[in-house]
Amino acid sequence: MYSCPMHPEVRQEKPGLCQECGMSLVKTQNHAEHYAKPRRNEHDKHAGHSTQLFLQKFWVSLALTFPIIAYSELPELFFGIGAPKFPGSGYLTFLFGAIIFFYGGWIFLAGAARELKARLPGMMTLIALAITAAFLWSVYATFAGVKPLFWELATLITIMLLGHWLEMKSVQGAQGALRELAKLLPDTAERIKPDGSTETVALLKLKEGDMLFVRPGTRIPVDGAVIEGRSQADESMITGESKPVSKTAGKEVIAGTLNGDGSLKIRVAKLGERTFLAGVMRLVAEAQASKSRLQILSDKAALYLTIIATVAGSVTLVAWLAAGAEVAFAVARLVAVFVIACPHALGLAVPLVASISTTKAAQNGFLVRQRLALEAAREIDIVLFDKTGTLTKGSYGVTKVIAEDEDFTLQLAASVDRHSEHFVSKAIVREAEKRGVLLRPAEDFKRIPGKGVRGIIDGKEVFVGGEVILEEMKGSLPKELQQKAQEAARQGQTIIYVIQEGAVRGAIALADLIREESREAVSSLKKAGIKTAMLTGDSKDVAQWVAGELGIDEYFARVLPGEKAKKVKILQNQGMKVAMVGDGINDAPALTQADLGIAIGAGTNVAIESAGIILVRNDPRDIAKIIRLSRMTYSKMLQNLFWATGYNVVALPLAAGALAFQGILLEPALAAIFMSLSTVIVAFNALLLRRATLE
Repeated sequence: MYSCPMHPEVRQEKPGLCQECGMSLVKTQNHAEHYAKPRRNEHDKHAGHSTQLFLQKFWVSLALTFPIIAYSELPELFFGIGAPKFPGSGYLTFLFGAIIFFYGGWIFLAGAARELKARLPGMMTLIALAITAAFLWSVYATFAGVKPLFWELATLITIMLLGHWLEMKSVQGAQGALRELAKLLPDTAERIKPDGSTETVALLKLKEGDMLFVRPGTRIPVDGAVIEGRSQADESMITGESKPVSKTAGKEVIAGTLNGDGSLKIRVAKLGERTFLAGVMRLVAEAQASKSRLQILSDKAALYLTIIATVAGSVTLVAWLAAGAEVAFAVARLVAVFVIACPHALGLAVPLVASISTTKAAQNGFLVRQRLALEAAREIDIVLFDKTGTLTKGSYGVTKVIAEDEDFTLQLAASVDRHSEHFVSKAIVREAEKRGVLLRPAEDFKRIPGKGVRGIIDGKEVFVGGEVILEEMKGSLPKELQQKAQEAARQGQTIIYVIQEGAVRGAIALADLIREESREAVSSLKKAGIKTAMLTGDSKDVAQWVAGELGIDEYFARVLPGEKAKKVKILQNQGMKVAMVGDGINDAPALTQADLGIAIGAGTNVAIESAGIILVRNDPRDIAKIIRLSRMTYSKMLQNLFWATGYNVVALPLAAGALAFQGILLEPALAAIFMSLSTVIVAFNALLLRRATLE
């Protein structure tokens, strides 16, 4: 198990960030209680308690800091007056300082113990070393009659508590993607009993096959299918699609989506871990547990900074003592070095941005399985699409009607074809319905195997079929129409002829329909300076037609599934970074070979293992969004690394006393302010990514 050094109640089975403070989780022993799953909303209760606890400790420490300062040398030094003396007043700073150390500072000491136990010394370890050094010296100084550091200790702990409370508030605004997803599910559902009445039951009591009643304006509790009713569902939190989706009998519904103004009866299809929402949460959790190259670099830098700080602090202490400085002064320099070098900002710089980008990706319709995949997207030179089902709809449709009277020709064909189950016949009927063409009764319907169909309309015999029917009837189109039909045929389209009483009334061209979104996707990628290519098992004519329609730069035709990975290699051998877009099944080798694999995750299929990023909506336009988000994320990471390391470069020498000869010193309390401020800046800068648009 992994838990937070600062918040041990935050625990999970994978590495990641604390949702309270953003610290990296560390390994803990596998005690049995760690495996007990928290009840719903239990973590939220801990979250509020932890944040409030820091604020409470801050106010108590602040109240005790005032008398400590009053009885220190500061009032007399700056104002020439001192606090009233009374018997035992000399030990007042010791008493209040000890309370602040053990009450306010204990959380840092406990966190350091957990870091050291996990063999990952970091921020908590440095803070604990700093306040322990100041406290132990001050205890000795109190009884030895030399200058203690109680006011420095008190202000340091107080400011650290306030700084961490501010950091936690900032981080909580950026974290919590999984908690937000979990909130989408209602606690209960209305189950329909056999007698038709309803009962309210907990989700845990539902079984697959149960019938549920979903009222207007409520959240859909499970994945299922609509049995009765008509409504619209807001699926924006799941798919990123803002437009409401129509829900009628037979349509699928997704758990967590918001029902519109109609009521629905649905049958439970999937529960618990098998639901679409659970799949999304699983992928988001995996992405947040994975690391990008920059995060690995920042983690190493944070570890090295801890080592450097420990060595630098020790050298500073010894150097000042060797130079004849007072012990209190040397210890103060040691404390300042430890505090200013705390790697919290560096530890947050990259993972916080990555966490926000992962959430933002899910909100925009694509899921990031590994952060390395999102990081790779910014360097992509060419996007290679699988044609069928990605650039095209994967189903036949009418591309054009070639006739002098298009509606009449379509009417004849569809009136006969509606009696057929053939996919070409269904496509013609759909086109007629789309155009609002009124179908007429067809009698004596007959299917002619391998040729087409035949029927009687208004007493006249009508044949609908391919080239064989045309040859048998010895018919032909007018020259101008024949040229259009031949051109469509050369493009790989299927040509169906309509013959009435021996006269050819026209032809209908059909093909795997190109998505309108594909045109926008290719156009967006070109604007971003990225080339496009296409893979297809179809003929060269079909590939050339689709590529020409979409403006694709390069295409590979007649490619067998096993050859797709080789085509990816060809592009890579040309020195290009390749993103492959496919369905994640027969495209798996190519998705794995590519520098970035993007899988189509239609419906509830969100567990495709061969790709780094999954398109939930089946929409190729989201690919340009992936690249934009990748570039924005990388930019934010670099900015945060600058803020996280820049202050260390400047402040660390000042904390050590490099400019003390010019009267410039960085006191421990001021070092704490700088450390906290840098962390807040990093968190705030990361939060700006949430407001950015990917359009």
